[in-house]
Amino acid sequence: MPAVHTPIANRLLAALTRAEYQRLQPHLETVQLHFGQVLYEAAAPIAHVYFPNDSLVSLLTLVDTHSALEVGMVGPEGMLGTALALGAGVSPVRALVQGTGSAMRMKATPFLRLFRQGLSLQREVLLYTHALMLQIAQTAACNRFHRIEARLARWLLMTRDRVGADHFFLTQEFLGNMLGVRRVGVTHAAHLLKQLRLIDYSRGHIEITNGHGLEAQACSCYEMVKGRHGKG
Repeated sequence: MPAVHTPIANRLLAALTRAEYQRLQPHLETVQLHFGQVLYEAAAPIAHVYFPNDSLVSLLTLVDTHSALEVGMVGPEGMLGTALALGAGVSPVRALVQGTGSAMRMKATPFLRLFRQGLSLQREVLLYTHALMLQIAQTAACNRFHRIEARLARWLLMTRDRVGADHFFLTQEFLGNMLGVRRVGVTHAAHLLKQLRLIDYSRGHIEITNGHGLEAQACSCYEMVKGRHGKG
C-alpha cells in the first residue's frame, strides 16, 4: 500500500524543500494552542518557535507595563520566534493566542542549528520576517490615522484570512485591547458594521456575513498587508 502523505498546514513549512522539511520533522511536535494562552512575554527568552496550523496569535507591545496594543498577527502563513533568526534570544513582544487551534512547535536550539545549515529555511524565514515587519509598520500607521470602524473591518478580515473561516470567538473587551480603544468604542464600531449587515455578533461570537462589503468598509491597510503576505 502506498504511503499517505499528510498535507503540511503551515505555509512556511510547506514552502521548504522536501529535504529541508525532512530535517526539521524529527524536531517538530504538534501542540494545541488555546484562546488567551501566552506563548511569549516581552523581553523573555524564546524557548520554542511555533508554526501555526489553524491557530492565530496576536503580537502585542506593552505600554507602561499594563496596557497592550496589537501590532501584528501570525497565522498559518508564518511562524513565531523570528527574533531568533535575527540573532536575538528574547521576544520583543507578547505573543497571545487569539484563535484556538494547533501548531507545530520546535525547541530553539535545534531550530537555530538547522536554520544556520539550511538555505531553504533561511530564505523562507527571512522572507516571512520581512513581511511581518511590513505588517507591523502598517498596523502602527493604521492605529494612528484610521477610524475605529475601518480598523475593526481590517482586523476582522485579516483574522478571517488566517483562520480560513467567517466566524470566530472574540469578546469586545479582547477586541478593545487589540485595537487600543475603549470597549465603548468597539461596541459602537461593531454596531455600525452590524447595521450595515456586514457582520453579526452575539456573546463573543462574530460572523462576517458580507465579506465584500466589509472589504469596502476596511481601510486601505488591509489591501496593502494582504498583498504583502498573500491572502491568509
